[in-house]
Amino acid sequence: MAQAGIKTVILLSFVLAVGFLMIILSCALWSNWLPLLVALTFVLAPLPNAIFANCAGDDFSADYEASGPVDLGRFITASVVVTGFALPLVLAHSEIIRPAACGMSIVGGALVYGTILAYTATFRQEESDYD
Repeated sequence: MAQAGIKTVILLSFVLAVGFLMIILSCALWSNWLPLLVALTFVLAPLPNAIFANCAGDDFSADYEASGPVDLGRFITASVVVTGFALPLVLAHSEIIRPAACGMSIVGGALVYGTILAYTATFRQEESDYD
């Protein structure tokens, strides 16, 4: 992708701020701080992919061959993302948080995780064969 400009950084930071605002408001409006765990799960979700991404393989393996550590990182990331969406639903179903707080925390968490994905996709540096 071409070089990302300052407008991209401003847009991503604005969406991230709106996501965190929605999560914090879902906690503060109903005086229950359990939906704040959603922010933690979505912030920690990309870490397994980042950690295991460099364990892909050697120079002789093809790009389409999957490796165990990379698949493990993707599995852990998917598990954390599903937990981030399911936790507010479980808390709302058990009437620990209100349904409106559940909706706000899910939307805010989706904005936070989407911003993290967009940031990593925008600023990813592809390796060339001559480096």
